[in-house]
Amino acid sequence: MTLRLYNTLGRRIEEFKPLQEGLVKIYTCGPTVYDYAHIGNFRTFVFQDLLRRYLKYKGYSVFQVQNLTDVDDKTIKASREQGVSLREYTDRYIQAYFQDIDTLGIERAEVYPRATEHIADMVSLIKKLLDLGIAYFSEGSVYYRVSAFKDYGKLSGIKGELKAERIKADEYSKEEIRDFALWKSWDEEDGEVFWLTELGKGRPGWHIECSAMSMKYLGETFDIHSGGVDLIFPHHENEIAQSEAATGKLLARYWVHCEHLLVNGQKMAKSLGNYFTLRELLARQYTPSAIRFLLLSAHYRDRLNFTFDGLAQAETVVRRLQDFSLRLTEAKPISHEDRLVESVKEYKARFEEAMDNDLNSPTALAVFFEFVKEVNKKLDEGKVSQNDLEYCRAFLNTFNSIFNVIPSTQEDRLEPELQALIEQRQEARRRKDWATADKIRDELSRRGIQLEDTPQGVKWRRVKRLTL
Repeated sequence: MTLRLYNTLGRRIEEFKPLQEGLVKIYTCGPTVYDYAHIGNFRTFVFQDLLRRYLKYKGYSVFQVQNLTDVDDKTIKASREQGVSLREYTDRYIQAYFQDIDTLGIERAEVYPRATEHIADMVSLIKKLLDLGIAYFSEGSVYYRVSAFKDYGKLSGIKGELKAERIKADEYSKEEIRDFALWKSWDEEDGEVFWLTELGKGRPGWHIECSAMSMKYLGETFDIHSGGVDLIFPHHENEIAQSEAATGKLLARYWVHCEHLLVNGQKMAKSLGNYFTLRELLARQYTPSAIRFLLLSAHYRDRLNFTFDGLAQAETVVRRLQDFSLRLTEAKPISHEDRLVESVKEYKARFEEAMDNDLNSPTALAVFFEFVKEVNKKLDEGKVSQNDLEYCRAFLNTFNSIFNVIPSTQEDRLEPELQALIEQRQEARRRKDWATADKIRDELSRRGIQLEDTPQGVKWRRVKRLTL
């Protein structure tokens, strides 16, 4: 089947066809690096990883660009408060972001352009808009003339009504209230953060950054632009206005947006103080795979309500998947008759059908768990052949190449102190010092580590969860 995606531009599900056969060019809006990203941000980033992985599974090569916004009001204010340069401040959170995406099993994009390293590209684009009469100077700043772009609002359906933006309240004179800043003249609040350019002393507006960087690396028209639904207006609407006015061409052919992560019915946001960083959840002893599974458990266009109960359930599901993977790895063929091959082919077809239908992850997951249930039953009955096992293992690998929620044995490492306790218990058992072995087991249990003695050796898992 052919992949179909919901295109915000047109508000309908469309068959996906890239501009260049076999290659998909994607621009994904990345983090503003003034603080650690929260898991509401990571819902979008994990979804974008699912999209990337599934495109690769479908046989496409993927070239992804994800920007790093390292200059805006927040980064400037925070760096000044801490008395460090903007570069030093943002480097810290860029490094943290890369650590976090690696922890969550998010594949790295091909390019991560920093806004501060593309000022010349932004200035060039702004100059072109000035030459076309679509931008204008006012009191040292440059503004985009929204009335000059007849298609303004085609993405969001909003023709320019005011909405709170992440830039500071506009203090400059504009022709119309809906016009937005392309270049902001320097003021004292910017401190040492400015660039001396043909446009004057100042810094870029937020929207122009993505227009300049996306077209630099992907061309004037590319395949997919993705981000959270909160970026549809004004950010993505303004990107379209800037880029398409300058080139006369469509910027992106498919616009794919991920819905909010909620907490108690409200959008998770730093401004509301109702957010959790990945690092906070890891400190509470939740695993990266469970966090990733939870974020992928709902369809990307549906809101997902975050709860610790839901995260605990995700931990249980991931452990079940890990146990199933281990069981398949260790299983030996018993029957000479293929009993699962045709079923696995059917499960795989249904799984792909769900994913082809706008990346319907809940349906795809439901199909996969049907597969797990049937295979476990056949393994219990001793009715699996070598062929059965090979097909089952192949489908398992396919599933995990896309969802990446079954951790390897190396993903979750014990702290050295706890590993030492397990080794001490093993030594006590070899000495048949059962009292000491039981005492150590109880201590590990108290600290959230459950042990299981198997013919293959001792296995452990985290079971204790810190709560609010």
